[in-house]
Amino acid sequence: MNAEELRAAQAPIKEQYKSDPQTALKTMTVTGIVQPNQTCRLNTAAGPVDAGLHPAAGGSGVEACSGDMLLEALVACAGVTFSAVATAMEISIEQASITAEGDLDFRGTLGVSRDVPIGFSDIRLKFDVKSTAPQEKIDKLIQLTERYCVIYQTLRQPMDISTHLNLNAD
Repeated sequence: MNAEELRAAQAPIKEQYKSDPQTALKTMTVTGIVQPNQTCRLNTAAGPVDAGLHPAAGGSGVEACSGDMLLEALVACAGVTFSAVATAMEISIEQASITAEGDLDFRGTLGVSRDVPIGFSDIRLKFDVKSTAPQEKIDKLIQLTERYCVIYQTLRQPMDISTHLNLNAD
C-alpha cells in the first residue's frame, strides 16, 4: 500500500471519528482460561497461545512468557506504526527490524526480596533501519512512531487498571 492508498483507506475512518468521536472508542478484550501447571490459554486471532512461567521463575520455557509477550506486543505495535508512518511520509525503507529488551529482576515476582520492584525496570527499543532517506527524515519517522504507537504510549504513561472478581461464575 502506498501513501495515497493508505490515506484513502484511513480518510473515511478519520472523518467518522471527527464527526462522531464516540465511534473511535473501542474496548479490546482478551480472555485467558487458566490451565493446569501454572499455564493460561489465550485464544488469539492467530490461534491459541499457552502462556506459562518464564524459566527464571520455574517455568519449562515451552509456553509463551507474558513478559516476552509484552515486549513482543511493543515490537509488533512499533513495527506496524513504523511501517504506516514511513508509508505516509513516503520514506523508502529497504530493511528494518525492531528489538525490545527489558530488564526484569525475578527476585521481586518470586517474593525473594520485598525491596525488589516487580516488573520491568527498563525497556529499550532499538530500530535497525536501512534506507537512503536523509537522517532527519528517519529521526522524524522514529519520533512519530513513538508518538503514535499505542503500546509504547501505554507503557510510558500510567493508566487506571482495576481488578474485578466474579466468584463462582459460570
